[in-house]
Amino acid sequence: MTAQRKAPLGALFWSFTRIGLLGFGGGPAMIPLVQQEVVKRHAWMTDEEFADVLAIGNTLPGPIATKMPGYIGYRVAGLAGCIIAVAAVIVPMILAMILLLGVFSRYRDVAWIHGMGQAVVPVVMVMLAQLTLDFWNKSRLALGWVISLAMAAVAGGLIYGLGLHPGWVIGALLITALLRPGQKATEASS
Repeated sequence: MTAQRKAPLGALFWSFTRIGLLGFGGGPAMIPLVQQEVVKRHAWMTDEEFADVLAIGNTLPGPIATKMPGYIGYRVAGLAGCIIAVAAVIVPMILAMILLLGVFSRYRDVAWIHGMGQAVVPVVMVMLAQLTLDFWNKSRLALGWVISLAMAAVAGGLIYGLGLHPGWVIGALLITALLRPGQKATEASS
């Protein structure tokens, strides 16, 4: 584990408020925004630590949109950081939902309102594709492209072919990684 920077509560609040305001498409669409703020903009975590948080967050029940901010806030600023990060994400979403659903229900038959909803889909697709490419590159560098491709194919087959919940696949991989002696364990013994 590497040392991370401690986050000032104000910066944590504004970072997660931006995520809450700009995270169209739900929790999965927010993940690239969280990575941008936490890893690239503020360097509160490394890419590897963020990937671990994402993997663990996906194995737990509940929405990823609150699990990740809660854990990240706690990790970088303690209990106050957890509360601030979660509140900063959900309060803008709640207010926006109330406002937008009111407008939508009143003007739902207007063509441009319908078009706005459809226009968000490609943007979210691009954001998720970029996150997937980032994780592919990290996996390829750490494990090699053959193992990474094989793991992606097996995971895809289990999830899409057999209908297994992604949390079970991620949990199995985490347990396998914990039980498998890694490079650090072999380096320490030599």
